[in-house]
Amino acid sequence: MGALAPGPTGIGTASTRLGVAAGRPEDRVYCPGPVRDDPALGRDVNDRLVDWAREVGIYHGQYEALRGCGFGRLIMLTHPATDDPDRLLAVAKVGLALWSTDDHLVDEAVLGADPARLGSRLAIAFAAVDPAHLPAAYAPRLERALRDEPVAMAYRGALDHFSRYASVTQLARLRHEICVMFMAYNQEAEWRRDRRTPPVWEYLVHRHFNGFLPCIVSVDAVAGYELPPAEFADPRVRRVFTMAGSACVLLNDIYSRGRESDADTDLPKVVAAERRCGEREALDHSVDLHNELMHTIEAEAAALGPAGTPALRRALADIWAWLGGSHEWHATSPRYHHTTGVTS
Repeated sequence: MGALAPGPTGIGTASTRLGVAAGRPEDRVYCPGPVRDDPALGRDVNDRLVDWAREVGIYHGQYEALRGCGFGRLIMLTHPATDDPDRLLAVAKVGLALWSTDDHLVDEAVLGADPARLGSRLAIAFAAVDPAHLPAAYAPRLERALRDEPVAMAYRGALDHFSRYASVTQLARLRHEICVMFMAYNQEAEWRRDRRTPPVWEYLVHRHFNGFLPCIVSVDAVAGYELPPAEFADPRVRRVFTMAGSACVLLNDIYSRGRESDADTDLPKVVAAERRCGEREALDHSVDLHNELMHTIEAEAAALGPAGTPALRRALADIWAWLGGSHEWHATSPRYHHTTGVTS
């Protein structure tokens, strides 16, 4: 394990963390600190992840820019329960496959995104997530289509690696969350096609489905235990998981705004449009919404833990650690504070 953050870091110990510069809205972000910071481990996972991206073909020609984003550091920070680089690489591959879907299929024309083809390409990619079994005469055609789609090959490789550490139930859980995210990508494509800015409530629904939940539901598999299915499916537990996914992606909106194109939709933009306000007011309100979720997560997780199994208490602590590690990465990553060439 690397250097641990000083002081307590569990549920109920969050504090307002300083952002990039004094006086910015990020100064008021409510989030715990990172549990573990091991730069060497982060670099190791990052280097392995970039090598894998080159193998499967995602982010072609942008590998040094990808390395500069430090996604391996993100995974090291968000999963402090293990220092096994291969376990961390398994979930890092899943995260990068998800990110590549957004970039290659939804957002970035330079990487081949085409809104008119989004639905068909998502369906092909999902045939790698949840393998499709066609009659024999047609199966080779699907296989060719999968091999021609780097995002699909990323999912195939990522889930194969992840399955070494996840139970059948944990793998099915992850597939479900990826499917939900794919549905949300179509909603985003509709806004772009129609040049429509959604109201804030609709955007928040979108972020409930298109957030960091696929990564967060994997905390137990990465740490080497399993949250019992009955507890995972408990609506109160599900509520904590989904709010964590939403809070983290709203944090991403706050930090990534400087990288967004005019065609992108993010929380500060939809707030500014709905409230007819300037950027600073929109950012302040976005931070307020993030913080409300964080306070609710903290309170509800603290109430759930004492009555739950040891696995539930561990999962709640791992979710909290994930949020703290994510904030540390967003606040320090060159992806959001320097030009790296890899998008959003």
